[in-house]
Amino acid sequence: MSKTSVPRVPSYRRHKPTGQAVVTIHGRDLYLGKWNSAESKDEYDRLIAEFLANGRRLQTEADSTVVEVLNAYRKFAENYYRKDGRVTSEYGCIVEALKIVRELYGRKIANDFGPLALKAVRQRMVDKGWSRGHINKSIGRIRRCFKWAVENELVGRDVYHGLMAVSGLRKGRSDAREPDPVMPVDDATVQATLPHLTCVVADMVRFQRITGCRPQDVCNLCPCDVDMSGEVWLYRPSTHKTEHHGRERVIPIGPKGQDILRPYLLREKEAHCFSPEDSERNRREERHSNRTTPLSCGNRPGTNRKRKPQRSAGEHYTANTYRRAIHRACDSAFLPPEPLSQREDETMKKWHDRLTDKQRADLEKWQFDHRWSPNRLRHSAGTEIRKRFGLEAAQVILGHASADVTQVYAERDMQRAIAIMREVG
Repeated sequence: MSKTSVPRVPSYRRHKPTGQAVVTIHGRDLYLGKWNSAESKDEYDRLIAEFLANGRRLQTEADSTVVEVLNAYRKFAENYYRKDGRVTSEYGCIVEALKIVRELYGRKIANDFGPLALKAVRQRMVDKGWSRGHINKSIGRIRRCFKWAVENELVGRDVYHGLMAVSGLRKGRSDAREPDPVMPVDDATVQATLPHLTCVVADMVRFQRITGCRPQDVCNLCPCDVDMSGEVWLYRPSTHKTEHHGRERVIPIGPKGQDILRPYLLREKEAHCFSPEDSERNRREERHSNRTTPLSCGNRPGTNRKRKPQRSAGEHYTANTYRRAIHRACDSAFLPPEPLSQREDETMKKWHDRLTDKQRADLEKWQFDHRWSPNRLRHSAGTEIRKRFGLEAAQVILGHASADVTQVYAERDMQRAIAIMREVG
């Protein structure tokens, strides 16, 4: 690193007219006491230590605006909320929550941001249609921002305590939207969707349905993470949802799951088993095999590809790309009725341009009702395991620390309850 690229630390200097020691930070002269005295040097060391600990910023608690506090915390969160070198989804949620604070109170003095301001931010979230649970979590993220600001002396210590006085929204006692519970997806719906998925994604769905693991665990699976020494294989994800709590996640894989996974283990140990590149290659090969145009006519394989495409297949699936692949398959498996469905002679753009605003709203509702997400496979597996082997078994397989969480995932078997009451009631 060149000498000029090293950030300069403000120097300890003598102020000749007064004979005092002085240091200049962000254009402000801070007097330290008598020049060359031990007290002035101690004061200089203290100011520089706080300056460096605060990200090379001067403490300006009384003058800090809300937007300055938010920007400082955003930079901290971008470095703090990381896993495997990439920012986590929590960082995106923090940015989303802080955006509303900035819109309403960005130019206000940070020390004046109190409980009433936080309640106004919460009401804006309600007006935007956010669910009650998401609003409560977002308010907690805003509190954490100001707690960090207190810790770094960007705001007064009373600001955070005032924000803690704002209670969370209670069910049935607010205008916030209540989210629909995530229910298991029935196997008939899954089976109807599988033919419209690529082979790779279809195997991911089958594997998750059997093991009950999280979508993230399916996407991150590598051969080096699977212990195949026993009759039942053990998959230990290198990264998982609760690893920051110091918990280990072990996913047992039985014979059915092994049959699905075995072909994908014949690759590099560090490579991901399920790859979008494999899906895209299989899709192109299938289209080529179904080609009716002679090779002497039209485009030859590989000749009509863009040199710099805006999107290309990645090395492995993420939870988002995995979910989107399933949603696209659901749209093909469960076609909407006329006139909402796409005609054979229409492109996607012409189809959407033809629809009226009401028809587009009806189409969105149809797709919402007929799409399912991979998280529901985990609920299905938990429900089946609990029904056959009990709550404790479902808790162990799903990897929950508390049985209360398993109660949410493993829905009660109502048919069994009805049969029992038919006998005793």
